[in-house]
Amino acid sequence: MTAAAPEAPAGHPLPYGRLIPVTVHFDDLDALGLLHNARYPVLVERAWSELWQQRGFGFAGDWSAAGDACNAVRELRIGYEAPVTRPGAYAVHLWLERLGTTGLTYGFRFCSADGSVTCASGTRVLVRLDAATLRPAPWSDAFRAAGRELLRPAH
Repeated sequence: MTAAAPEAPAGHPLPYGRLIPVTVHFDDLDALGLLHNARYPVLVERAWSELWQQRGFGFAGDWSAAGDACNAVRELRIGYEAPVTRPGAYAVHLWLERLGTTGLTYGFRFCSADGSVTCASGTRVLVRLDAATLRPAPWSDAFRAAGRELLRPAH
């Protein structure tokens, strides 16, 4: 896992990345009343999908036309830091750690709606694929430009 992402004090903008609202529903909780561990990656994926859709990248049912949306997860790491014990409004803080030719590593924090409390954090590695061969393929120039806006500054 990468170094801990900064927490945003209430009312202050994040130093990098984007905060995307997500909703935890009652049926996302397990028998103990905690957000089920498998739901965190799903909610993070939904936040990323929303962010990329806002920037014009998405999947509309045709892999050969999907372009940069044709990608696969190579690795997922997540650490759970504070329990989510109730349904409601939360957020996912998203950023890119690395943007390579055919792959990228993004960081995330599942957090309170204002970004001030981290519940889980981690990284995920994606590889862009050619739809016909399923082999690594380069990200488009447009995707790389959008991705650069999300890069975490060197620390």
